[in-house]
Amino acid sequence: MARVTRIGILGGGPGGYEAALVAAQLGAEVTVVDRDGLGGSAVLTDCVPSKTLIATAEAMTDAAESGELGVRVGSGHSPEGQVTVDLARVNARVTALARAQSEDIAARLGREGVRVVRGAGRLDGPSRIVAALVEGGEEVVEVDNVLVATGAHPRVMPTAVPDGERILNWEQIYSLEALPEHLIVVGSGVTGAEFASAYTALGSEVTLVSSRDRVLPGEDADAATVLEGVFKRRGMTVLSQSRAQGVRRTASGVVVSLDDGRTIEGSHCLMAVGSVPNTEGIGLEEAGVRLAKGGYVEVDRVSRTAVPSIYAAGDCTGVLMLASVAAMQGRIAMWHSLGDAVTPLNLRAVSSNVFTDPEIATVGWTQTDVDEGTTDALVIKLPLATNPRAKMQGTHDGFVKLFARPGSGTVVGGVVVAPRASELIFPVALAVDVRLTVDQLAHSFTVYPSITGSIAEAARQLHTRVGHG
Repeated sequence: MARVTRIGILGGGPGGYEAALVAAQLGAEVTVVDRDGLGGSAVLTDCVPSKTLIATAEAMTDAAESGELGVRVGSGHSPEGQVTVDLARVNARVTALARAQSEDIAARLGREGVRVVRGAGRLDGPSRIVAALVEGGEEVVEVDNVLVATGAHPRVMPTAVPDGERILNWEQIYSLEALPEHLIVVGSGVTGAEFASAYTALGSEVTLVSSRDRVLPGEDADAATVLEGVFKRRGMTVLSQSRAQGVRRTASGVVVSLDDGRTIEGSHCLMAVGSVPNTEGIGLEEAGVRLAKGGYVEVDRVSRTAVPSIYAAGDCTGVLMLASVAAMQGRIAMWHSLGDAVTPLNLRAVSSNVFTDPEIATVGWTQTDVDEGTTDALVIKLPLATNPRAKMQGTHDGFVKLFARPGSGTVVGGVVVAPRASELIFPVALAVDVRLTVDQLAHSFTVYPSITGSIAEAARQLHTRVGHG
């Protein structure tokens, strides 16, 4: 077999740039063809911007809800005494941080010897990339192996086309210079819930339109119930089992029409109704790559497509659309294609987080898996209301949930609903990944007082049950 030395990568998002770094480390000649900016949507229009905005929202909530801790914010009797936000300044910071992160990635790739071609790439067979250059003209790049990491873009309803002013998708919302008086969020998945949570904290009136019976239908039901209760307590209107039929502009705002005939008037509408993979018109099927329903690239657990020399990573594959998963898919693709040691992708070891307030973090097997008999596990849930650190912080909402195998006590999953759950899930994720038992988790020291103390306590309570499952 001829040695692979030339790697071509379509797309500079997490799947693409992380793959490029691995390939360069292994001595390959690497070319990344990128059109929109290194870091992709994760850095420029999605993860980095949204979590930066959410950081401001968290600060607003901490200030507004710190009364029981003895904190006084203004007089509380006039607008001047309330916590307010300068959205133009917030969004300026958001976009500046995104640009800076993209520039950092570009500098890192440059130091590692990765060549970046600015343009829109397409395949011309399994070993050739044609780049339509940003500055005009074309460049042909001959390669041994290709990684397709072209990402996805917001899905558009024909009856609710974003205009960038009043009807927005999540890539456009950072252009707002003033806080929406009444933001209607269509879609209660992760993106919709995160923005609804953030803008409620920032001070907008928010209506969340959910076609399902609860928010976050893909997440742990107990966690979603807690979050929906918090949303309503903070003044958000949640319309469950309400499907948006269309959105139209008015002289001063928008009107959202529901399929049951109701209408909702607001100042702005954010459409958060899913993503579409960027796989059309880039020569994939002509090169022999199989596309699944919805246009996603079919890949195996080492990121390989139906064509041995073509790999794919990230949102264009539809495999758990997270930046962390995209990055790992890209790394795995390069390790495999360049003959290095590789462990196939294990989705059960992936931890994920919903950056609402409180956050929802999960890893491993789920409550649905247990309820439907897909897996056999014992479950325990401890509310944070009894945790001493939570009491000190004024945290009333949330819980820790662990899943363990009967008999062996092996930890196979967990859920944390809490402030900074994204940080707290790590010990559970580590336990799942290396197959720790509840006894091993319980015998590890935790700081007192700490929220992680509830994780150890849950493991201790499971100790008496695992042998009798």
